[in-house]
Amino acid sequence: MLNTGDKAPGFTLQDKDGVNVSLSDFAGKKVVLYFYPKDNTSGCTKQACAFALSYGQYKKKGAVVIGVSRDSVASHGRFAEKYSLPFILLSDPELEVIKAYGVWQEKKNYGKVSMGVVRTTFIIDEAGKITHIMPKVKPDTNAAEVLELL
Repeated sequence: MLNTGDKAPGFTLQDKDGVNVSLSDFAGKKVVLYFYPKDNTSGCTKQACAFALSYGQYKKKGAVVIGVSRDSVASHGRFAEKYSLPFILLSDPELEVIKAYGVWQEKKNYGKVSMGVVRTTFIIDEAGKITHIMPKVKPDTNAAEVLELL
């Protein structure tokens, strides 16, 4: 598991348009990297729309917002278009980055145990170090809490 102060694991994944995006592309900027379970589900939609609503404030603070899930590039494209999401969505179907950040975990839902993405947000500073880790965040309040930390 990653800790505050650790260097954020580097990665390259495809965005909603199939373009490769690397963490290193944002050197010198703050990065809000949030992991979520699935496009177009109620909690994930609430969280994404909250980030979209406050996106201007993130830009003013010099921060880049990146959402990551297992969903396909095409799914991300439809999700971003449907909700006018102005930030980057990255597809990680092979779970490489999801596992590197330690958010692929055992989950219990209605007594059933399965593996899945635990909704987690990381704040990464301009030097690529993790300054905050927010595990098991609430979709409704996560965007506002992150803004306060920035």
